[in-house]
Parts: sequence; C-alpha cells; structure tokens
Amino acid sequence: MQTYLLFFTGFIVLIFGAKWLVDGAASIGKKSGLSQLVIGLTIVALGTSLPELIINVFASVEGSTDLVIGNVLGSNIINTLFIIGITAVIFPIKMPGLKCRADIIFNIFAIVILALLANDQWFGKPSNSISTTDGIILLALLAGFLYFSFFKSNKADSSASDHAIKEMPVANSIGMIAAGIIGLFFGGKWIVGGVDQISIDFNLSQSVIGLTLIAIATSLPELVTSILAALKKNTELAIGNAVGSNVFNIFLVLGTSALIKPIEYDIKLNIEMGILFISALLLVVFIQLNIGGLKRSISRLEGGILMFFYICFIIWSLFCK
Repeated sequence: MQTYLLFFTGFIVLIFGAKWLVDGAASIGKKSGLSQLVIGLTIVALGTSLPELIINVFASVEGSTDLVIGNVLGSNIINTLFIIGITAVIFPIKMPGLKCRADIIFNIFAIVILALLANDQWFGKPSNSISTTDGIILLALLAGFLYFSFFKSNKADSSASDHAIKEMPVANSIGMIAAGIIGLFFGGKWIVGGVDQISIDFNLSQSVIGLTLIAIATSLPELVTSILAALKKNTELAIGNAVGSNVFNIFLVLGTSALIKPIEYDIKLNIEMGILFISALLLVVFIQLNIGGLKRSISRLEGGILMFFYICFIIWSLFCK
C-alpha cells in the first residue's frame, strides 16, 4: 500500500517540482535580461519535458530500459493524438505560422531519426540499442532545433513568446528552484520505485506501464496548457506546446538517458514507433485536407478522430498486447 501511495504522490510532487523549477529559473532569466522568447524556447520548453526526463534518469540508472523507451513513446503518442485532438475539439486549430508548421515536420524528422538509431539490426549489428554515441547525436540535433527556433523563425510567430513570466525576488526564485529540484528528485524516485510492484501485481510489462499510466500522468502539464490555450482560442500555442514537447522528449530525454547508460531497444516497440510516426503524418494530412472549410487547420471532426485513435491505442496496449 505504501508503494502505491508513494507512486501516485510522486506524480504530484514531480509535476509541481517541474513548475517551481521552471518558474524560478524563468524569473532569474528575466532579471538577467534574457528576452521572453529565449526563456520560452529554453527554460519553459524544457519544463514540459522535465517529468519525462527525471523519470528516465532514474530508470536509466536502475537499468529499466523498457520504461525509458515506453515513457517517451507513450508521452509523444498522447501529445499527438489526445492533446492535439482535444484542443481541436474545443476550438479548430489554425496553422498560419511558419514555425508551427516547421515544428510538425521536425517532429516527423525526430521520429525517423530515433527509429534509425534504435534499430541497429537494420544495419547488420547483432542487437538493438540507443548508444552513448546515439545520445550525443540526439542532443546535437536538439541544439539544431533550438537554433532554428531562435534564428530562423519569425519572433512574432513563435508560440513560446506568449508564456507569461512572473518576475520574483532573487531569494524567492532560488527557493523555488531548490524546492523544484527536491520535488523532482523524490517524485521521480517514488514513481520508478513503484513500477516494479505495479508490473508484478497487474502482470504488465514496464514498457506498457510507461506507454500508458506514466505517459498520461507526465503529459498532464501539456494537457492543461493546451486546453487553456484552446479556451482562449490560441490554438497555435496549444499545438506548438504539444509538438515541441515531442521533439524535446526524443532529443533531450532519450539523448540524456543514453548518455547515462546505453538503452537496450526491444524490436517489439517498433509497433508503437510506427503508431507514433503514422500519428505525426496524420497531422500533416489533416492540415492539408481542408475538412470543415478551414484552410491549413485541424477541424473539430479531425480532433475527434485523433482522440478516438488514442482511446483505441490505450485499449490495445492494456488488453491486447
């Protein structure tokens, strides 16, 4: 019972820890003279992937490689299908911005790169893994993505600049950063510590737990942010938040995890990799289809279709694998 209590409490502590750390770091960044755009594209964007990152760090240290991969794939699938889907159902997503459309293409590119790096047997190697070298490649690609976001996009078009940054006294900011780090540490430790027990009690693999329960819980910040943006009819911010988180999850979270310890890759996860790739392509198709009479948009009907596919994915993961 204590294991389960700590497991679910861990998600609350983890999410609040990420928020405190981001708010404190963003405040210091603002006081230091960094622009709101720069803070949004680095500190705030990092914050959306912090829960996945911390869980993967603990999982990597303990050698739980199925959980490492499952967490990222599951989070990206929920971002692509459910979060973007529910955003479009609330208010159709218009895609006028160059950077927002570029992020969607970059998301597809990230999935392809991950598939190529993980499937070493495609290239004649004896086993599949994301090696330390692969981790360096992923982090280098993250640097390229950030370069594009900073210098190649229209600043007025960047969704990251819409994030409200509260400026606080330095002592308060440092206190929030410290509290955030403590929250991230204990939250991640409690969650990963409970996975083994849940796996045994419910006869579920670590990859399935990562793909479903942990992915849903760690995606709550993106879900809340996207719903609030949709209610304000700022759907470009909502989709930018979800797709940007996907890119960070692949490049930053898996890149960092591989640096800590090479990640063994189960070829069976290529099914989920394929689902993620098809989901990303589906966004492009919906944007071009013009259903509902809106050019370059994802309509309410298309959002409902995305949500339906996610529900099917969850049912399949839990009961059919």
